[in-house]
Amino acid sequence: MSKTDISALRAEIDQALAQEDWYAARSGLERLSNVERSSAAASFAVARYERMRPHLALTSCRLAILRSFTVEPLVPLLRARAFAGGLDVEVHVGGFDNYAQQMLDADSELYRFRPDVVILAIETRAVLPGIWEDFTGLDGGRALEAANEFLDSLSNWVRVFRSQSEARLLLHTLEMPAVASAGILDAQTGEGQARVIEELNRGLRKLAAEATGVYVVDYDALVARHGRERWHDERKWLTMRMPIAADCLPALAEEWLRFLHPLMGRIAKVLVTDLDNTLWGGVLGEDGVSGLQLGREYPGAAYLALQRTLVDLYRRGIVLAIASKNNEAEALAAIETHPAMLVAKRRFAAWQIHWDSKVESLRRIAAELNVGLDSLVFLDDNPAEREAVRLALPEVTVLDLPADPMQYASVVRACPLFERLTQSAEDRARGEYYQQQKERRAAQSGHASLEDFYYSLAQKVEIRRVSTSAELARVAQLIGKTNQFNLTTRRHTAVEVAAYADAADWDVYSTEVSDRFGDNGIVGVAMVRRGERAGQRVAEIDTFLLSCRVIGRTVEDAMLHVLIEDCRRQGIERMVGWFVPTAKNKPAEKFYARHGFHELEQTEAGTLWALDLDGRMIACPAWIELRALAGAGVEEVAHA
Repeated sequence: MSKTDISALRAEIDQALAQEDWYAARSGLERLSNVERSSAAASFAVARYERMRPHLALTSCRLAILRSFTVEPLVPLLRARAFAGGLDVEVHVGGFDNYAQQMLDADSELYRFRPDVVILAIETRAVLPGIWEDFTGLDGGRALEAANEFLDSLSNWVRVFRSQSEARLLLHTLEMPAVASAGILDAQTGEGQARVIEELNRGLRKLAAEATGVYVVDYDALVARHGRERWHDERKWLTMRMPIAADCLPALAEEWLRFLHPLMGRIAKVLVTDLDNTLWGGVLGEDGVSGLQLGREYPGAAYLALQRTLVDLYRRGIVLAIASKNNEAEALAAIETHPAMLVAKRRFAAWQIHWDSKVESLRRIAAELNVGLDSLVFLDDNPAEREAVRLALPEVTVLDLPADPMQYASVVRACPLFERLTQSAEDRARGEYYQQQKERRAAQSGHASLEDFYYSLAQKVEIRRVSTSAELARVAQLIGKTNQFNLTTRRHTAVEVAAYADAADWDVYSTEVSDRFGDNGIVGVAMVRRGERAGQRVAEIDTFLLSCRVIGRTVEDAMLHVLIEDCRRQGIERMVGWFVPTAKNKPAEKFYARHGFHELEQTEAGTLWALDLDGRMIACPAWIELRALAGAGVEEVAHA
């Protein structure tokens, strides 16, 4: 796009803002980001996003960047891309090269800022200049000693940081030089420059793995991916301590965003794909199964690469669905019989294959999977279909596919909404859960009453106090993403959950559910804080949530039963809990009233409910076989 065209696009954006056409303004800003990727263009975009902030559904994020190099040109790039993805990022940039002081000083600007996320953006040349510049001059194992000394220091900084902040911490790995100091000799020895940096990064990953809420940004892999010589700008490093070439800055901003999205819960749960000229090349109704382009050779290789990407997402826990204008029987037969098809029919949790609009298909898919429209990402080669979805369903994320199908896979892989920082057993089995859900729906239609259906499920519910690291990770994951049956939608971090689980006045419970169709895994969380109010022993429900997979199966009643019995055992006289309404948690609105709680207080934020426990019983549903482990107060309650 020429400078004249870019100027015209900017004027079009400003005109849309003046007319309060927020859709046109956002669309123009998205197009601008694809053709002009400079810091100046990003600053223009940020200023425009700020003007329409009240009309954007944004998740706030307070980000602190501690650095050993100049990062200021990255900030508008990061904020512009974040705004486009629904994140409002407020950035604090620490003083140049004083990251250690910031982490060690409890009264530093870092801690006063109270960040949600902290990035430690460091480079090898800054933190270990001897290893970077004069490796050949180091004697014997001195390089490894220097690397270990740095790791020891870093470990101490992280330990102090973790004791003073609940923010998530992102650590950059250290990058290799483009050319080793010893040339090709470096690879011939066991203690070359590359090996020392590899060992250092291995230690850094170990450090992150052993600390709660600490993650690794593979900065070295990012540099290598874009080309080590292309990435670095020696002149800029020497003149302004900015080591990164201008055209590579957007790549680092986007890499950081790949972490901010999952950390702040701004993620997608479902990828909905078209079929013709998207999942395969060609039109099934015209070309037939044998005429479809799909295979290891060009042009079918492009679609095979996309399918491989979808399989990777499926294994990551992303749910797959289809929205296609096609004959359903023919389309499903093609998926099952084409010899090169990688995404099997069983991997699609839902499909809408007919001649109705894609807009209606997406609505039906969201309803069937019991997720919000903002959980969907839509993939379609047809620009007209994409535009129709954008206009009718602004909550849905629509990926713009380029004209060249060879780039489809990379576009999907680059979407930060699909990133995850942890993977639970439930994530790995999510596709199977949705297959089981289909079977449950079919079974429900065959029963005369809802109660008969509940008995037929043969549900087993196990409630226990959280203790293991795997349980903590899953509980934190559910807290971060559960919206529909969530009484308060408080987003506690993994660090906070671990602290509450260890606290004497808190109880953190997990709920695991299975039935005759399969194991749902951990799907429920409750967090209760005990204390005194007005001379009365009170337990406040801080968090009470249930995954959408088991909503409407009375599991929440069993959870409340265990909470009340456990509190009663501990001498609690009253239980209280807030219901904080959101745009999504309508299914939980009547929970407290339905169980006999009375309204205690009402504010703009929500309603506080209370239940006096003296003589009050909340029964576990008779169709649930409940096991509440001894740590959760109730030994075992089995129902027929």
